[in-house]
Amino acid sequence: MKVLVTGGAGFIGSHLCERLLAAGHSVWALDNLDPFYDPEIKRGNLREITRISDRFHFVQGDITEPEPLRRLCHEVRFDQVVHLAARAGVRPSLEQPALYQRVNVEGTVHVLEAARESGVRKLVLASSSSVYGCNAKVPFAEDDPLTAPISPYAASKIACEALGHVYHHVYGLDVVMLRFFTVYGPRQRPDLAIHKFARLIREGRPVPVYGDGSSARDYTFITDILDGIEACMRQDFGFEIFNLGDSRPVRLDRLIELLEQALGRPAQRRWLPAQPGDVPITYADIRKAAARLGYQPRVPLEEGIRHFVAWLDRASPPPGPGSGGSSS
Repeated sequence: MKVLVTGGAGFIGSHLCERLLAAGHSVWALDNLDPFYDPEIKRGNLREITRISDRFHFVQGDITEPEPLRRLCHEVRFDQVVHLAARAGVRPSLEQPALYQRVNVEGTVHVLEAARESGVRKLVLASSSSVYGCNAKVPFAEDDPLTAPISPYAASKIACEALGHVYHHVYGLDVVMLRFFTVYGPRQRPDLAIHKFARLIREGRPVPVYGDGSSARDYTFITDILDGIEACMRQDFGFEIFNLGDSRPVRLDRLIELLEQALGRPAQRRWLPAQPGDVPITYADIRKAAARLGYQPRVPLEEGIRHFVAWLDRASPPPGPGSGGSSS
C-alpha cells in the first residue's frame, strides 16, 4: 500500500512512518520542516527513517500550498492518507489565532481536496482532546457536545472534524478523526511538558508549574497511539471519531514526581498562575475505540516515563557534575 503521511517528520509522524515501513508499506512523508521548533530535530527523525527502507520518500512541502500537494497526490496515487500536519500548541495559538486557522483549517481542506481529486478514498485525520474544552463531564466521550473550546487551536480542530464529515457526506470519502490525548514518548516535541520538564530537571533549572499542580492530563504513550492509527487504517468506517488516550489522568504534581524518580534528581518548582487556554483535566473515554478498534493502551505512565528518559539520555546525554544551570 502507498501511504502519504503529512507531518511525517514530526514526533507522531516519524514513528508512524517507521511502523508502516516495518509492515511492508511504501511511505511518503510530507513536511515543511517548520521552525516552530528546531528543524534539525525533524531532520534527525528523517535520517532515522531513511535507514530503515528504500520504500521511504520525503517531500518537503507545505499543506497551505495546494498545488504541490495536488501534484504529489496525482503523481503517486496514494491508497491512504494519514493527515498529522498542523500548527500545534494551545498556548501559542492564543498569540497567533489567524495562523492556526490558516494552517490547520485551510491546510486540511487542501489535503482533503487533493485526496478527493486524485482518487484517495481513505483518510485518517488527527484531531485533539482540546476539542472538549472545559467539558464538565468526565471521562470525555466522542458524542459529548463540543460547545466550550477555549483556544484557537481547539477551535481549529473542531473545524477540521466538521470538514472531515463534509467530505464523507458529500464526496463519499472514508474519514476517521482521531482525538489524541497528550501523546508522549521518544522524539516528543521539546516544548511539551514531559520533554521540557525532564530537560529542566536534568539541568538543575526550575520547572514552571502553572496553577496549584492539580491539573490532570491523560498521557498516552506513542506506541499505543500507533496501534490505534493502524487499526483505523485496516477498516472502513464511512465517517467516525475515536478517542485515543490512556484513560488514566495523572495530576501535574504527580507527573513531576515520576520524572524526579526516573531522572534521579529533585525538581525545583517555580509556581506560576494558571494559563489562559489550559483546561483542568483531560480524560478519555476509550470504550468506543476498544469495541470498534480493539484499542487497548498497554504502556502506563510510570513505564513510559522510563522509556522517554532512556531515549533522552541517548539523544542528549545529561550534563556532568557541576555543569547544571542556574536555579534563578
